[in-house]
Amino acid sequence: MKSRLPLRSALLSRRGAVAGSALVAVLISGGAFAELAMPDSQGATGAPAANGRTIASPPPVRPTGGSVMQIMAHPDDDLFFMNPDTGQSLRSGRPMTSVYVTAGEADGVNAPAAKKGARRPGADRAAYSEARQNGIRGAYAQMATGDRAASWTRSSIPTAGGGTAELDTLDAHPSIHLVWMQLRESETILGNQPHSLRGLWNGKTPALTSQLASGSPARAFTYTKDQLVQALSGLMTKFHPTHVRTMDPTPSVDGKPGKIIDHQDHIYSARFAQAALQEYARSANHPDFTVQSYFGYNTSHLPHTFTKDVSDAKAGIVETYAWMDPDDNYCGSAAGCGDRKVAPDPHGNNWAESVRYSRTNSTSWLQTGADGGLWAFGVLDQRLAVWHKAPGAGGAWGEPELLPGDGIDPGVSTVRLPDGRIAVFGTRTLFGADLGDYHREAVATVQRTDGSFGPWASLGAPDASGSNGIFDMSTPAAAVDGTGKLTVFLRGGDRRLHSLTRTEDGGWTPWTALGGASLVGDPVAATDGTGRVHVFSSTPKTMATWVQPAPGAPVPARAAATGLPPNTTGLSARADGAGVRVYYRAADSGDVRSVLFTGTAPSAPTDLGDPSGYGMVGAAGRLVAGRTASGALATLVQGADGPHWKPDENVLFTGAPSAVEDGAGAAAAAIGLDGRLYWTRTAGPAGPAAPWQPTTAN
Repeated sequence: MKSRLPLRSALLSRRGAVAGSALVAVLISGGAFAELAMPDSQGATGAPAANGRTIASPPPVRPTGGSVMQIMAHPDDDLFFMNPDTGQSLRSGRPMTSVYVTAGEADGVNAPAAKKGARRPGADRAAYSEARQNGIRGAYAQMATGDRAASWTRSSIPTAGGGTAELDTLDAHPSIHLVWMQLRESETILGNQPHSLRGLWNGKTPALTSQLASGSPARAFTYTKDQLVQALSGLMTKFHPTHVRTMDPTPSVDGKPGKIIDHQDHIYSARFAQAALQEYARSANHPDFTVQSYFGYNTSHLPHTFTKDVSDAKAGIVETYAWMDPDDNYCGSAAGCGDRKVAPDPHGNNWAESVRYSRTNSTSWLQTGADGGLWAFGVLDQRLAVWHKAPGAGGAWGEPELLPGDGIDPGVSTVRLPDGRIAVFGTRTLFGADLGDYHREAVATVQRTDGSFGPWASLGAPDASGSNGIFDMSTPAAAVDGTGKLTVFLRGGDRRLHSLTRTEDGGWTPWTALGGASLVGDPVAATDGTGRVHVFSSTPKTMATWVQPAPGAPVPARAAATGLPPNTTGLSARADGAGVRVYYRAADSGDVRSVLFTGTAPSAPTDLGDPSGYGMVGAAGRLVAGRTASGALATLVQGADGPHWKPDENVLFTGAPSAVEDGAGAAAAAIGLDGRLYWTRTAGPAGPAAPWQPTTAN
């Protein structure tokens, strides 16, 4: 059944004045969140339709240019932890579907925490769930249309798990959908609540019941573990996403208490999404897809990604969701127009200040091959995807080849061996027959002399990384020293650096802890012109480094302090003469800086202009590629007159770009949200970069 939310003329909200001043600064600094933080529209844009009319389910969405699906535990996970990527997708006009697994009913009280002696409203879980839905509808409408009161069509759809879900469609943009699964939430961050997603996953409860929002057209249901996986994979089959966003299924422990601090619903909604993605990958006629997961609560204690203007603009969207003025019932709902629990602090616990990826952080996945061509590596359909460009200026890119071996986590790293072959490293998630036997491990594959790649070899996992319920580990980084020794480095679940080395017979040594406590993000490694391996990783306060004293010697067990200030925790590195150049983003700004290491002490930082973005950058020679604060792909060529950044708003991409030098100059690549590889190259070592373009036709 359907109903349509009534439209109301929306006077400029209290946010309008705040957003106006913030947007001026944001626009001056490069347009970050300019459209995302649009004030509310002054007038209505439609009329309500008659209630109670049955409508057919919409046809499956066939993505053109890519289709995004977001799977989250609660309403607001996307606004706090996935934005600005959410807003970028909404503004792009491409299809987007956000799936909320739980009802988010909490204690059912839609009010800020009461002051001593103050009276609070009574508990009503159905109404509070409805208010949170209204808040999300308003926030999405504001991001997509500029009008928080834009109308939605609400309908009930059957799920492949045997239940029903509510499907909301934004009338002004019918390819934008919200799907409300409406399962009960845990109502506790870490507490033992058997009737929860965690209890369902671990077998503490055989089935999980629903909590329908008031006014929802869906019907009550109960899901077993398998039925929830089927329901989620069925939604993927229905909407055909080429890119899926989830929360982090394996968050790290926090440094001080040494405990996982993310919400259990975040973790287990992501694990159910992983299991559903495995089914989607095995289904017929699905498009190639990529996956991105996001830090949750554990981003609170890390250096800020954004400037104040940008974080204020991000919080401005949360303000719409939080229904800052409860006297303004613009949505016309008795339940209310948003989540009043969030109203006292729309920034959350430093959540509006940052966005962080927990996978796809490598910038070493583009390489030159022994044949003189280019090789690119990514993960499509949970398998290793390999693109190859034939050598020479006229050499064409081929279609991606998906290699055997599923369950590969997003993001891989590579290194070129002394004979020109390429070794690829990643991690994979393994499920037992009942999904509960869940663990992760590092894996490697080495190119054969004919250019093909052998099967994945398991590298296991450091202690407390692939077991004990943590399962957190970074993407591996690898380097080959001047003697030809290949060493792999990985941040384990204990937040320390670990390494292993390839032996002469092609095997691997056990993992060895190198120390460096409180590491965050992914380590990076590179070999300087003298053959020494340098390793770098971030902590919440600085950057740590390990420098091989001489080729063939062990990498030191203790990290050296660099004295650098905090960064946003993402690094990339490349050889630069007798040293290694490291790229990072300054905390609280996102500005790209680089420093040169010839030992453990860095050079003075070089400022590479002001993209004010987030995520790692790919760098080769004078070519640097990364994100702006709005999520746009931007390219910098450091010319004689200084650095110049050129954004390309048309290429939406996942993870981080990669770049490499070859005989014709420098090339950079990025993997689009449509599952295609995009690339650019410079005209010679110092020439400008060409416009980004796909390597192959659709």
